[in-house]
Amino acid sequence: MNKYLIDTQVFIWWMEESGRLKKGIKDILLNPQEIIILSAASVWEMVIKIKIGRLKLPHDWKDTLHKSRLEILPINLQHIYAVETLPLYHKDPFDRILIAQAKVEGCTLITEDPKIKRYKIPVIG
Repeated sequence: MNKYLIDTQVFIWWMEESGRLKKGIKDILLNPQEIIILSAASVWEMVIKIKIGRLKLPHDWKDTLHKSRLEILPINLQHIYAVETLPLYHKDPFDRILIAQAKVEGCTLITEDPKIKRYKIPVIG
């Protein structure tokens, strides 16, 4: 059993059942043997983007999230302190906390963001 932290965009594509997700990623997300984690930071990011009109999700997206098998990873001080140790390849604060969380929690980060792939953490995407 592996632990996978999914980035915000991957979660959005998964919710939308978008054809943009690669088959290998879909296989991981649908495999009940795998632990799939969504950061509270991703939920925060989506709420902000919805509020400012940069993201549209189905009206019931929160219900879908609560009913899913996703584990929600809170942000703790260890994650925040780990952000300080990261090189500045990526300046987006939401992506930086995801990188730090993946590093601290020993997760593979599922992302399509090429900047994140520069960090020394396991990445699929």
